[in-house]
Order: sequence, then structure tokens, then C-alpha cells
Amino acid sequence: MDRDHVIVVGLGFGDEGKGAVVDALCADGPVSAVVRFNGGAQAAHNVVVDGRHHTFSQFGSGTLAGVPTWLSRFVLVEPIALATESRELEAIGVADPLSLLSVDAGALLTTPFHVAANRARENARGADRHGSCGKGIGETVWYGLLDGHKLGDVVEEQEVLGEPGPAPTVGDCLDPRALRRKLDALARFYEPLIGAGPEVDGLVELYRAFADAVRITTGDEAGRLADSGRLVFEGAQGVLLDETYGFHPHTTWSTVVPRNARELLQGRSARVLGVTRTYQTRHGAGPLPTEDPAVLARFPERHNGTGEFQGAWRAGHLDADLLRYSVDCCGGIDGLAVTHLDATGLKVAAGGELADMPDPIAYLEGLLGVGVLVAATGPTRADYEVRENPRHDRVDFGVGGRDRAPV
Repeated sequence: MDRDHVIVVGLGFGDEGKGAVVDALCADGPVSAVVRFNGGAQAAHNVVVDGRHHTFSQFGSGTLAGVPTWLSRFVLVEPIALATESRELEAIGVADPLSLLSVDAGALLTTPFHVAANRARENARGADRHGSCGKGIGETVWYGLLDGHKLGDVVEEQEVLGEPGPAPTVGDCLDPRALRRKLDALARFYEPLIGAGPEVDGLVELYRAFADAVRITTGDEAGRLADSGRLVFEGAQGVLLDETYGFHPHTTWSTVVPRNARELLQGRSARVLGVTRTYQTRHGAGPLPTEDPAVLARFPERHNGTGEFQGAWRAGHLDADLLRYSVDCCGGIDGLAVTHLDATGLKVAAGGELADMPDPIAYLEGLLGVGVLVAATGPTRADYEVRENPRHDRVDFGVGGRDRAPV
């Protein structure tokens, strides 16, 4: 494919294969950086290269191809998990992984207080769980919305149980005094929900070490990176989990559609690459209209299982209506990445009817009017083919005849 900046977006409920697609694009090169533009430590992007496997969480999935990562202000950063991931990458041969990482000073910090509160709320929901990963993502975003609110207010359907303070950011890790004040306020705020929580002084020390180990950026780092080379923007989760366009309450507290990436690019051109499997999957609670236990049995998942907080791994037939809806939510796409093309005996649901899908590439190109730019027939980089420009023009859909504002 051409050398424009690329925005990689999952068109399902997540787990479409975005990480391996990003790795393939970076290996095809040249790519100067992978930019994360949403989500946080709950990402689980599997990349398999030459016998090495890593599930990327916060590092960009181009790391095994030697491409550095920039975590933008739209990413929620969890330094403790990041240190663990760095050690895991070192164990499979990546030298000094943190030297490949830079982080925007304005990114919110996910702390153990957020994680504990997230798990306490999800446990309290019992059978009505939302399907949270239990990583503190929603809680980090929610606390960041509380500026100007007070005890007893209801914000995003959750009651404010204490007096909130300013949300801690990555930039605060450079100023131990400011960081301690914010973490002290966080501890007091969450005590009614989680009890005493972790010891603040220890966290300050850990976060100061984090600030020493990574490059923290300010100003228009996105513009500098974009003008110095080709960027791949790596999305997390899928459009059907988007905080605006997903199916509430089984959504992520994150903008999955390309809006954040476009904001970072400030008018620079980029191509949107939508990623889909040849069948539908979902991890955890929420609607899956084409769910079929027979599909789950036929395609066992090596890297996905039942999570303590997230719930069960589920599968069903490809849903053409949801796929078109996702494309519409993105404001259109410029190409497709299709994974799991080695699956056989596939069916597709469209308009309430279930039909055979003997040739997924031909079907998807006909359905969406764009070409397949990345095709994957297995789990390893060698199974991913990056193709030349498609012969199709960009298509924007208006699902159900509704007009949708650009995102």
C-alpha cells in the first residue's frame, strides 16, 4: 500500500487482529513511529514473529519490527504495568524497550486506586456486569471528568462519593510534590469504596522512576513525528465498543473511531484501515447478534479465554449490518485488513438472513466498496500480506438512511 499515514481501527468488538496488522505494516516499512490514540493498559494485541510472541498492552505493536511508540494524550498510561511489559519484551530479545517509548505529558495516569475501584464496581454489578477488563480504564476517565463537581453529584451515572481533586497526569511524575498532592486526594476520594488502598509514598517513588526511564513530551509532538516520517496510528478495542457508537452499557470509556488520530494529525492526510475477522467475536458481556456456539467450537482461540472480570470469549458469524454500521461510524474507510482468512465453512448474516460466504475477500470488497490492503491467513507475521493500492474508491455509508456528523 502507499506511504500515507495510516489509522488502524477495529470494526468489531475488539480482537480483530489490529496488533498483527500494525506489525505487518511496520515490517513492510518504512514507518517512523506507532502512535497510540485511545485506550490504555487493557489492550491485548498479539504479535507472533519468528517464534516470538508478545501480547502488546501499552507498547505499540511495531516494537518487534524496531519501530518506536508514542503514547498520545488520549491514552491512559499505567506505569506499573508498563514496567512489567518492558521486562517481558526484554525477555524475548528487545533491547532496552523503554528507549523506544515516549509519552505525552498530558496523558492521564491509571493508578492502583483506579484499578481497585473499577473492580469493586464491577463485582458489585453481579450478573449485570458490563464486561470490564478490570484494568481501571473507565475509572481513570471518570475521575478525570470530576473537576468542578462535589460530593453527592452524579456524573455519567455514578455518584461522587468524596471530594475529587485534579486528575494525575504523566507530566506530574516529573514533580513529586504535585504528584503526591494529587495521589493523596485520590486516596481520600476512593477510601469509601476501596478502603485504605496502596501507600502513596511508594507510588510517588515508582512514578518518579518511570519519569526517569521514558521520554515525556510536550507541545506538538504529533506534528513533529508526522512531518518526519510515516506514522501508523494503532487503535485499541473496536468501533462496536466505542463510548459514543457502541451499545451502552457494554462499551469502553474511549473513542475508538479515528477522531483522536485526525485531531493529532491536524489536517494532514491519512488513510483509514478498518480491520475485521472473517467471523464475529466478543470478549465478555454485551450483545452479539450472530453468536453461535458451533462457531466458537470450530475456531478455538489460543490467546483468549474467560477473564476474571471481562468474562467469556464468544464467537458467531460475520455480521454485515454491524460491519457497515462500523464503517459509517468511522466516517468511511479507505481500505480493509481481513484476518483469519484460513477459516473455512464461513457464513455471513445480512438483513436477518444467514448465507454461505465462500470467498470472504470478494464478499467484503463488494459489500464495503474498498479493497483489502492487508490479508492474513494465520497468526504470524509471515501469514500477513501487505498489498498494493486497491482498485476501489473510498465509500461512505449512511446506515439506515441516517446522516452522521463527521468523526
